[in-house]
Formats: sequence, C-alpha cells, structure tokens
Amino acid sequence: MHYQHFWPELEFGWRVIVGSVIGFFAAAFGSVGGVGGGGIFVPMLTLITGFDPKTSTAISKCMITGAAGATVYYNLKLRHPILDLPIIDYDLSLLLQPMLLLGISIGVVLNILFAEWMVTVLLIILFIVTSTRSFFKGVETWKKETIIKKEVSRRLTSSNAGAEDAAYKLLPADPRVRNEGYKTPEVSIVDNVYWKDFIILIAVWVILLVLHFFKNYTSTCSTTYWILNLLQVPVAVGASGYEAVCLYKGTRMVMSSGEAVITWKVHQLILYCCCGILAGIVGGLLGLGGGFILGPLFLELGIPPQVSSATATFVMIFSSSMSVVQYYLLGRFPVPYALYFVAVATVAALAGQYVVRKIISIVGRASVIIFVLAFTIFVSALSLGGVGIADTIKRIKEGRYMGFDNICEYKP
Repeated sequence: MHYQHFWPELEFGWRVIVGSVIGFFAAAFGSVGGVGGGGIFVPMLTLITGFDPKTSTAISKCMITGAAGATVYYNLKLRHPILDLPIIDYDLSLLLQPMLLLGISIGVVLNILFAEWMVTVLLIILFIVTSTRSFFKGVETWKKETIIKKEVSRRLTSSNAGAEDAAYKLLPADPRVRNEGYKTPEVSIVDNVYWKDFIILIAVWVILLVLHFFKNYTSTCSTTYWILNLLQVPVAVGASGYEAVCLYKGTRMVMSSGEAVITWKVHQLILYCCCGILAGIVGGLLGLGGGFILGPLFLELGIPPQVSSATATFVMIFSSSMSVVQYYLLGRFPVPYALYFVAVATVAALAGQYVVRKIISIVGRASVIIFVLAFTIFVSALSLGGVGIADTIKRIKEGRYMGFDNICEYKP
C-alpha cells in the first residue's frame, strides 16, 4: 500500500482545544440540519488535530455516530409538529436505510482504493448544488410561514382574541392536524416508536454487521471475501424493495407531508433508492453522514423541516455506526481520540437541538432548520473542497503517488 497513516498522540494542547471548539459547533449545527457535520469534522481533524485525511474520515464517522445517537434519543420523544404522528417518518426510513447501508459498504471499500483528488471536484459540485437547493427551499418555506402567521393573527384579531400574541399554527387542512399550536409535544418513547418498523431496521443493520464481521476474518479478495460482500445486496435490496412495493400498492403510506398522501410511481421509488445508495457511497468514502443528500431529498417531498431533519438523522445513525464498525475492524482510527471527540459531538448535538428548538418556538419559523441545513452544507463544501485542492497541489509538488491503491494488498 502506498498510503501511510499518521496518528498524533492524545495531548491536551491548543490543537485539541481548537479542534474541540470547532467540532462542538459543527456537531451542533449538523445535528439540527440533519447532515451530521462530517464536512467540517474531516478538515478540522486533518488541518488542526493533525491526522492524515483517511484517518480523519474514520474519526469523523465516530463523531457523527455520537451526535446522531444523542439527536435520535432527543427526537424519539417528539411528535410531528402538525400531525398526530411521530416526528420520525419510519416508512421513509425503511425505504432508504438499507440502501444507505449498502452504499456505506461500497464507500468504505472505495475509501481504500481512491485518492482524495478523485472526488474533490465531484464533492464541491454536489455540495454547492444541495446547499443552493436547500437555501431556496428555506426561502420558499419562510414565505409560506409568513402568510400563515398573518392569517392566524388576522383570525385571532377578528374573533376578539385580544392582545394575546398570535401563536404560530398551521391552518387545519387535514383531519389529522392537531390544534395545539406550533410547539412539538413530548411523549413517552415507548408509546412514540413504531416498534415493528424499528425492529426491521435493526435486523437489517445486524445482518449486515455479521457479514462484515465474518468478512474481516477472511483473506482480502478471496472467494469467501467477495461472497460475503455480495450477500449484502439481496439483504439491502430485499428490505428496501419490500417497502417500495408496499408504498407503490398503497398498503403503506408516507403521511408526514401534512398536505396529502404521496402517490408513488415506479421511477420515483427507484430514483430515491439510488439516492440512498449514492448518499451511502459518498458518506463512506468521505466520512460524511449521508444527511446532506437525504435532508434536501425529504424537503423536495414536502416533508416539514423538523421531520426531515429528524428522519435523516435517524437513518444516519445506522449508516454511521456501520461505518465505525467497518473502520474499527480495518484498524483505521485510534480509539482514545475517537472516544474523546465522540463525547464532544454528543454533548454538542444535545445542546444544538435544545437551543434551536427554543429559537423556533420563539420566532415560529420551522424554516430556520432549512437555513441551518443549507449553511452547514455550504461550509462543508468550502472546508472539504479547500482541503482537497490544497492536498492535491501538495502531492503534485512532492511528486507523490496519485493513483489507485490495491485493496488486495491492504493490511490494517
């Protein structure tokens, strides 16, 4: 292998302090937007903490898992902002989670094979497009919320509601709409989780984890190695395919949009499954969570920002934890450093959720989440793109090897 890892010693100095501060804010913003923050974690770990890029990718996945875990725990108790449903959409999760896990497995392999420069340009284009789309979606949502607030205020005033400030409410257009106002209520986790769907998601994760575990004890590139890799395909495609068929036939429905039940077409289901694989591939390759694709995708479906963020993070915890296990089996990161930054990301995610939810309850604008999503993706594009270009120029000047590595020669 041409690639050499560099792991600095864990010492409490300026590098760790600055890295912790940046990682804290990245995890806070990333958890709110549902993107994980990996686009900022990787440059921080590379430029400030001093890890090589591929080790930074692995530790970034650990941080994303910690932040996603804390965010999911927070969201499991919340209800949909306007409908009598959980804030996490389990049907979307069942459709995309298996595909995301399959993509993660492909991305981790490509992380060993590819040089960083090969994905830098694609990464910049992808991030700029998704951040731009999210920004304009935020502007559109902001305008809609302004109209709704004015209408509610007018109705309250005309009905002599008095001097009391008008609470932010979506006008009832569906029998499932609650009349409690904007604030998302909290309920017991036991009563709020769709346990059948949750168990299926965990089962898919466990099966793929077992395949990776046995693969780790086979010779790289042996027949058994490739069979175990290929066995992931029927597991992932079977689980997502079953959900896709149910959505197409109408036996299961995505109702989180709050306007009308989504009628799925075959090409739409195939497209979204492909987007799930793409999110996993890029996430495993670059140490990202996949939420930078899933978040904007959910918004395009008309899913409310809070539900979009919560569902993307819920799916992301399965994919990021799978990556952590694979990277650990490959010996790709130092455990003490990873545990420290996981703790930082976990605390930051909880703080970010609490603060932003408070802001939303005050200003009455769910579009705040979309703007946080767009901002985080855009900063990630600048950070990862800048690091990738700088590293490529440095390698060219030093005359270093810039081609593919041989996975069959890889030794953890």
